[in-house]
Amino acid sequence: MKAHPSTYGQRLLRGQVPSYERLQARLADEGSEPHEEPRSLHCGWGRLLIGHTYAEPGQLARALLEEQPGERDIALYVAAPQQVLAQAPQQLFLDPSDTLRLWFSDYRPASRVFRGFRIRRAQSDEDWQAINTLYQTRGMLPVKTELLTPRHLGGPVYWLAEDEDTGAVIGSVMGLNHLKAFEDPEGGSSLWCLAVDPNTTRPGVGEVLVRHLVEHFMSRGLNYLDLSVLHDNRQAKRLYTKLGFRNLPTFAVKRKNGINQPLFLGPGPQDGLNPYARIIVEEAYRRGIDVQVDDADSGLFTLSHGGRRVRCRESLSDLTTAVSMTLCQDKRLTQRTLAAAGLNVPAQQLAGNADDNLAFLEDHGAVVVKPVDGEQGHGVAVNLTTLDEVTQAIEQARRFDSRVLLESFHEGHDLRILVIGFEVVAAAIRHPAQVIGDGQHSIGRLIDAQSRRRQAATGGESRIPKDEETLRTLQAAGFDYDSILPAGQRLAVRRTANLHTGGCLEDVTARLHPTLAEAAVQAARALDIPVVGLDLMVRAADQPEYVFIEANERAGLANHEPQPVAERFVDLLFPLSRTTN
Repeated sequence: MKAHPSTYGQRLLRGQVPSYERLQARLADEGSEPHEEPRSLHCGWGRLLIGHTYAEPGQLARALLEEQPGERDIALYVAAPQQVLAQAPQQLFLDPSDTLRLWFSDYRPASRVFRGFRIRRAQSDEDWQAINTLYQTRGMLPVKTELLTPRHLGGPVYWLAEDEDTGAVIGSVMGLNHLKAFEDPEGGSSLWCLAVDPNTTRPGVGEVLVRHLVEHFMSRGLNYLDLSVLHDNRQAKRLYTKLGFRNLPTFAVKRKNGINQPLFLGPGPQDGLNPYARIIVEEAYRRGIDVQVDDADSGLFTLSHGGRRVRCRESLSDLTTAVSMTLCQDKRLTQRTLAAAGLNVPAQQLAGNADDNLAFLEDHGAVVVKPVDGEQGHGVAVNLTTLDEVTQAIEQARRFDSRVLLESFHEGHDLRILVIGFEVVAAAIRHPAQVIGDGQHSIGRLIDAQSRRRQAATGGESRIPKDEETLRTLQAAGFDYDSILPAGQRLAVRRTANLHTGGCLEDVTARLHPTLAEAAVQAARALDIPVVGLDLMVRAADQPEYVFIEANERAGLANHEPQPVAERFVDLLFPLSRTTN
């Protein structure tokens, strides 16, 4: 293995990038034959075109214009991008990503051991399905395995991170051996498609995947690892800087298409929107629907198409009446409306004096306390079994609404069913926030670290609050914020599963019991609301028993990707814009 970059590598790092003809000549001077054929490799989501293997800019531009619909081709190592763009300036653009390189001579092994997951190659159909679900959740293109260039012809290899306890795929990355792919005289490699499940509680998944590729390619006698990262992806860049990557003055060129639109149009008004509004706006843009952002901070925007105009606040639109909103916001009215429709609901009463509250607690054994008009899990406390707990929870709930409800507590899983146009579009079990001990850091620090990951993954929409409810949950388990959790031990730090307080989703749309789906549609019709997120307590997603808990008139569509929630929402608002599949 080389101790230092080669002469060409040093010049490349200094910005002395050769032209196509000079590069071919240099390859010959260094003992490598110039490529007779340009090299491209299919990665399942599109082709990687190795820029310096193309004889002249026009040849590379023509190859990019052969991109297939629904794919994303990338021309990498383009020494003279202006010459390529000049061939088709209306169809090609310069990718605003930075290329980074880690010379393996600069690499230092990890000083910390990350536990709880293993790294292995993707092998089975189940692996690919899990990887594609992860990629789609992160807004990336899925991998079409039938299109992959075979590995013996230099094609890529995909690796995944698998949780040792659950077997779930919590991360994935693609690696490419340049020596096999295009006889790279520098002996390089590259990393693509790094993605980590934002809901995982395992720390260090992204770092371990990157280190795995580095050490794998080092063992193959290669000399460096390159990657491409969006210029404004600060979180990823912090990781790459920590590992020793440096900027590489080379460029990538792509074709203008719907997938790449945010890259070549530049920042638009939707950039200031939260994820719940942005998912709708981006779907509208894809259909040619006019978008006017009225107040980005509040998620307010107006959609116009074919003479029709609809105002929205995230998934709440003009189609929802004020009466329907009231029925959802006032949890007393929600309970009465659903009970009148013959649906199963918990017992409920307004919090009163100590005697009234104690009588309700004794009748039901365990209760839930929540503000009458609240959202995002604020002020909600569950499974309270003593009058002192109930009294304290009532005081906390009154910070959000002077009116506080007591409800009977029901064991089970927290299920969210999303109904759009009186059809079930998505369903997910919501799990409370949890941390996994490492035997070193306090629970408080683990919560802080998990909150940072959740906030980064959700645009600041989700974090674990270190409030009275979190502390009460810890104390009930025999811990506090300063406790050191044994390595590998999981601990739920909240009892409610709201996503805004650090909860995570498990998609169960495919196995939702018909009784639950029918009850959700019936509830939406009883509330007369076209878009609603219904919360139920269930034994399991595939069993019929349920109790309705709440109805959310402004359901977060982004939480249910990769289900086609934004598409169905825009279908509802603008039926004539519906795309054919």
